[in-house]
Amino acid sequence: MKTILPLLFFGVLAGSCLVGAAGKLPALTAERWVNSAPLNAAGLRGKVVLVDVWEYTCINWIRTLPYVQAWNRGYASLGLVVVGVHSPEFEFGKRAENIDRGIRDHGLTYPIAIDNEFAIWRALGNDAWPAKYLFDGEGKLVNRWVGEGRYDEIESEIRRLLAATNLGVQLPAVSHEATVFARTDQPSYAGITNETYIGADRRQPGSVTLEGDWRSERQYVELRKGTGKIVLPFTAGEVNLVMQAGASGSAAVTVLLDGKPIGDARGADVGADGVARFDRSGMIRLVVGAARRRHVLTLVTSDPGVRAFAFTFGP
Repeated sequence: MKTILPLLFFGVLAGSCLVGAAGKLPALTAERWVNSAPLNAAGLRGKVVLVDVWEYTCINWIRTLPYVQAWNRGYASLGLVVVGVHSPEFEFGKRAENIDRGIRDHGLTYPIAIDNEFAIWRALGNDAWPAKYLFDGEGKLVNRWVGEGRYDEIESEIRRLLAATNLGVQLPAVSHEATVFARTDQPSYAGITNETYIGADRRQPGSVTLEGDWRSERQYVELRKGTGKIVLPFTAGEVNLVMQAGASGSAAVTVLLDGKPIGDARGADVGADGVARFDRSGMIRLVVGAARRRHVLTLVTSDPGVRAFAFTFGP
């Protein structure tokens, strides 16, 4: 789960839950809408509304997405409206071409409110990605969930509200996704390296080593010229990095694990040759299925202008 720093983005405090007036669905004031005409609280009366605050590079949200898509698929015709609220963590996430590609890449078909100015975020009193807010047919907040997990609980609440809102409705079986989760539960993240930011604002001393001609900006580091390396000690089985290509529009990054080619532990964005090639601004999957112990990740690139923002990890 990503929690915003208290002094950033309008001083939202951790643990707050303001949600409109008297816990009601707030005005959905968005810069623009994707997959829908603009929605508002009055027009959603009589519907069960799940507001999903997300960010397209956020691994924690990406892990929740199969459940959100299952709920939209299974219950939209029965009175559930899923509203995705995209509030960007990084500046590039405000650009229409980037977020629209993120929507396509993730296969989102439900209404998306583009919340570049954090208007809906503030109205909800939100403080983290991802966060889910469930409202009943009268627009009253029923519950809020932050981060990953509790998918069986969320779906149970959705079903309860649909039955209460539409008497006699015939609900389908509980989704396969929530059923499997209820049997297996959330994997443990104990001992896993915390999210690691590389930009000057949030980089912790000693968390990463930069070799070569890197320029440090508030949110990222950027390779000026020559060959650059990023060296990261970590404990996890999965590693992802939010990256952005330079002026050429594409980049290639060689991935080494413990000083050797990545091999079978390569993530989905790394080729068989151990090189991650990308032409988008987003999360790049570097490592998956590594032994859950202490490792050293080394990234090597010679593409000027390539930017690195933040590492995230998984078991």
